Amino acid sequence: MKRSLRPITALVLSAVLTAVSVYGQGIVHPKPGTSFSSERIKVTFRTRKQQFNFRDTATLDTDINSPKSVNIHPSGEKYYVNSLEGGKTAVYDFATGKKLKVIDHTFTSAHKALWAPASGLFHFRHEYKSPDSFMGKPVESTFSHRGRYLWIPYYRRSYDINAQEPSAMAVIDTRKDSIIRIFETGPLPKMVATSHDGKLLAVTHWGDNTVGLMDISSQKPEEWKYIACLVVDYKLNLNFSLTQKVDRDVNSGYCLRGTVFTEDGRYLLVGCMGGSGGIAVIDLEQKKYLGRAVGIMSNLRHLLIKDGILYVSINKYGYVLRMPVDTFLGKVRTLDGDKVKTVAVTGFQQCKVPAGARTINISPKGDYIFAACNSSSCLAIVDAVAMKLIGTLPADSYPVGLDISDDGRFLFTTSQGRSNGGGNAVDIFEVEYRQP
Repeated sequence: MKRSLRPITALVLSAVLTAVSVYGQGIVHPKPGTSFSSERIKVTFRTRKQQFNFRDTATLDTDINSPKSVNIHPSGEKYYVNSLEGGKTAVYDFATGKKLKVIDHTFTSAHKALWAPASGLFHFRHEYKSPDSFMGKPVESTFSHRGRYLWIPYYRRSYDINAQEPSAMAVIDTRKDSIIRIFETGPLPKMVATSHDGKLLAVTHWGDNTVGLMDISSQKPEEWKYIACLVVDYKLNLNFSLTQKVDRDVNSGYCLRGTVFTEDGRYLLVGCMGGSGGIAVIDLEQKKYLGRAVGIMSNLRHLLIKDGILYVSINKYGYVLRMPVDTFLGKVRTLDGDKVKTVAVTGFQQCKVPAGARTINISPKGDYIFAACNSSSCLAIVDAVAMKLIGTLPADSYPVGLDISDDGRFLFTTSQGRSNGGGNAVDIFEVEYRQP
C-alpha cells in the first residue's frame, strides 16, 4: 500500500505547487505550449533543458547546474550555456538541441601553457601553494573575431571563498570548442563585452570597482594584452576572512555590472548595481574614467545599445529604460574625471515590468524588448517604441540570462538554481511576429 501511495502523494504535491505558483510565489515550471499572444506578436514556450526533475528524462541534462548565461553563436549553428555552480560550459547544436561538447573549467599545473603572461595589474593579497589550480565559475560571455572566440570570466577561483583575489577568464576557440588561452582578471568579474570594431574587450570587476581593458585587435591570441585597469571612483581594499564566507554580492562597492561599448567606439558605459548607483562613463580614446551619470534609478543591472538607443534594466523595482545614446552623452558632457565626477541625468523613457528585470535583449528590428524577470519568474515583452509592457509569459523560476537568435525567431533564458528547488533550467521560446 505504501508503494502505491507514493506516486499519488507526489502528484498531489505537484498539483498543489502548480496551483500556488504565480509570479513571485512558489516555484514556477511552465508546460510546453504555454504562450502569450497579441495582435502583433506571439511567444510560445517550446521546451527546456533542466536538472530539477530527474523523472523527465526527455529534458534532463545534468550539465545544467545553476546556468548563469546563454550565448548563441553568430553563425546561428550552436549555443553555449554557462553553468555557474557546475564549473562547465555546455555546447549545443542550435537546430537539434543535441549536446556537442562540455567544456570543463577545472585547471591544474598541467594547464600552465594556457596562461597568458602576467599583466602586472592584478595582485594576490595572500599566498597560495597552487594559485592556478582551481575550478572557475563561468558567469557571462562575449564573442570576438566574428565568433571565432568566446570569452568567459569566472566569478572566482574555487579556493577564494570571498572573491577577494584575482580571478581568471578563459578564451574558447569555437571551431574546436576548447580553451586556448587563460587571462588573469580582477576580483569577481561578472560582465565582459567586445567593442563593435572587435579591437577592444572590457571585463568588469564587480568585486572592487575596476574595469579591465584589453587590446584584442590582433588575429594572434599570443598578442592579446591588457592595456589598462580603470577605477570607478575608488578601489576597494579587500581583506576578508579566508575561512568564513562574506556576502560579496552585496559587499562590493558599486557592484559594477552591465557593460556596453557605444557604437562609435568612443565610450564604454558601465552600470552600477550597488552603492549610490548610476552609469559610469569611460573615455576610450583617453583610457580615462570620466564619472557617473546619477539620479536615474537604483539597482541598474543590464545595459544594451542598439541602433543608437541605450536600454537599461532595473532589477529590484522592475523597469526597462530607454534613451538615445547621443542624448545621454550630451547630458554627461560635463564629466571630466577630475572636478566634475557626477551629473544628474533625467529624461529616460520608462516601462514598468515585473520585479527582478535582469538580462534584456531586443528583437532584430528593434521593436520589442525581452526581459528575464528573476524574482517574478517570467519573461516580459515590451513594445520598445511606445515603452509599454505588452505581456508576460511564465519561465522556470529565477530566470537571469537571455539571448535571442539573429532572426528573432528563438529566445533562450537561463534560470539559476536555488536551494528551494527552483531554477536549474534553460528555457527555449519561439517568437512569431504578426506585422510587416
